[in-house]
Amino acid sequence: MINKKGLWFLTLFSLIIVLSVYYITMPDELLLTNKENHSDTQKKAEVKESDILVALRVESDNEMLEEMETLRKVLTDLSVGVDEKNKAFEKLKGLNIIKGEEEQLEKQIKTNYNIDSFVKVKGNEIKVVVNNKDNSVTLANNIMRTVQTNYSNKMYITVKFQN
Repeated sequence: MINKKGLWFLTLFSLIIVLSVYYITMPDELLLTNKENHSDTQKKAEVKESDILVALRVESDNEMLEEMETLRKVLTDLSVGVDEKNKAFEKLKGLNIIKGEEEQLEKQIKTNYNIDSFVKVKGNEIKVVVNNKDNSVTLANNIMRTVQTNYSNKMYITVKFQN
């Protein structure tokens, strides 16, 4: 008499045999067609201008997430003192504020100039990467003035055009 383990073994073994026979008898044209379609889609893929901004955003977000994760570990570590936890909390709060500023500036540039942009705030330096073919000095100055209106102290603002 067959027990449950034997029955399961026979069922799975027969399933594997059926799938193997099906794969072996499958026509080669079907496999070649899928590979050709896949390679065609890879050839058609082009780097768009906005992809550069997305890549910058993803890199910045990854850096910020790593830093936030280390600060959260400090906050949850029982062996760390209260002063260190307070400093970590303040840094974490500062990172959240900076992220909000960056998003606000990107939205402001999009609203005022209808241009996609990436903004990175680090201390008193602000780097703006703009997705625009027109590398006009006037547009760069206007963007710099727009960004500076959000701050009371002097900021060092750079604008880079990405074609």
